[in-house]
Amino acid sequence: MNDFNNTKKLYLICFFNHFILAYVIERLFWEQHGITIAQVVYAEMIYSLTVILFEVPTGIIADRWGRKQMIILGILLGCFEFLILVFASSFWHFAVVMLIAGIGNASISGSEKALLFDSLLFTGNASTFEKYVGRLHAIELISALLAALSGGFLAHRFGFEFNYWISLISMLIALCLSFTLVEPPIKSELDELTSIKDYVVTSLRFFRNHPGIYLTVLTGMITGAVLNYIDEFWQLYLKGLNIPVLYFGLFSASMMISRIPGNLFAHILIRRYPYRTIFIVMLSAITFCFLYITWIHNITSLIMILIICICTGLIEPTTTGYLHHRIDSSLRATLDSFQNLGEKIFIMLIGVGFGFFASKVDIFGGFGFISLMCLIYLFCFLFTSKRYL
Repeated sequence: MNDFNNTKKLYLICFFNHFILAYVIERLFWEQHGITIAQVVYAEMIYSLTVILFEVPTGIIADRWGRKQMIILGILLGCFEFLILVFASSFWHFAVVMLIAGIGNASISGSEKALLFDSLLFTGNASTFEKYVGRLHAIELISALLAALSGGFLAHRFGFEFNYWISLISMLIALCLSFTLVEPPIKSELDELTSIKDYVVTSLRFFRNHPGIYLTVLTGMITGAVLNYIDEFWQLYLKGLNIPVLYFGLFSASMMISRIPGNLFAHILIRRYPYRTIFIVMLSAITFCFLYITWIHNITSLIMILIICICTGLIEPTTTGYLHHRIDSSLRATLDSFQNLGEKIFIMLIGVGFGFFASKVDIFGGFGFISLMCLIYLFCFLFTSKRYL
């Protein structure tokens, strides 16, 4: 088996799996079908709860019965998602779609990286994992960027449903490609795990016995969680700065592009600098930028947001690589799923404080809460990382 064949296939699958034009007009499409804001919130809650419930079980299934099968399942569910949306006419249709989307995304999240690493491991190229996973993230961003740039124009020209048909076709191409993946043999030094409980207990014991990995994964969880609030609320931030909507699309594209360099060059930095140094610099920069956008409200704040995107773009493949180089293949998708689950839990926890201060003060107050959380974690990391990293 050639690992590079698998990586190239994963690149193409990633591109078509994220070339989703529908997301550009998703809220408008829902509104067109009479879905209220409250119902949108309910649907998002269904999605979040589904991902949380299925994240780890799907990782365990991937480790036990195959990562390729879970990738195929996730993309197949994505196809059903858009097929239902094309003919959706009531809230319950959208609720079912969010349920399917949650299971599908959970199925792919841990399996994709596990398959990539074991493909490289099988041919002795595991040391290059950060380079390939960084490229995978970069392709995801490029695909989403192209979809965002073309989705609005096509929806305006041909109607909302056209975007959903194109998205479905893109998913079908990804599905066909996923069948060509080759499942690499798993090299395991652990005794065979036979139940979900065994996987969960072994995973938790692993994190407890490897505090350096736990700290690194925790860093990835927290930085991923705070980036989520940039992704979700940058429009309100720009509105607070009185920036015309005309420039929103340009800034959205800039945010996506700014994450690409970190993804592509993380593997170079980890060869030259210790992990602790990289994380301290990145966490310090993220904390400073959040403090800046909380207190300084002008055009320079947008530069700080882009710097946050650059830093998180670098942290993502670095933390993923640190984890995968140090875990057994039989737990690879499971432990990766634990990281994804932890990030979503932090998103929910941070959201409580963010929502409180954003509603009581303003959007700047919400980001002020996040800057405080970043500052607290930075000091905790400075003290604990001396011992473990």
